[in-house]
Amino acid sequence: MAPSLKPEISSAEFDVLDVIWDDHPVTSSEVVNRLNERKPWHDKTVKTLLGRLVKKQVLGFEKRQRQYLYHPLIARELYAEKETQHFVKRLFKGKVAPLVAGFANQSNLSKQDVDELKAFIEAWENKHD
Repeated sequence: MAPSLKPEISSAEFDVLDVIWDDHPVTSSEVVNRLNERKPWHDKTVKTLLGRLVKKQVLGFEKRQRQYLYHPLIARELYAEKETQHFVKRLFKGKVAPLVAGFANQSNLSKQDVDELKAFIEAWENKHD
């Protein structure tokens, strides 16, 4: 998959990918066990989702004896970056300020949140001066 492309991943597929990002390589039964710690999942459902993620080139696998070991082909950070860009572009026409303003107006930003935002802006300004 080209790094510029963001695959469309359903919520269920993301849940599967999320537990694989936590620790990999992993078998399908290990994925089922990890998912079942959060809510009940059926083996067949998980195997179907693993197959979809392989087809979308988000997961790779290696066959060892009679088991498939799955591993991510896209880093969590890269996926989050692409997903964020897509979200901001789609909902805020590519502008970040309305997103931050929305968070500031709708929820209570902690002092730590504000400090982290200030540090990020300062780092960006230093980099782009």
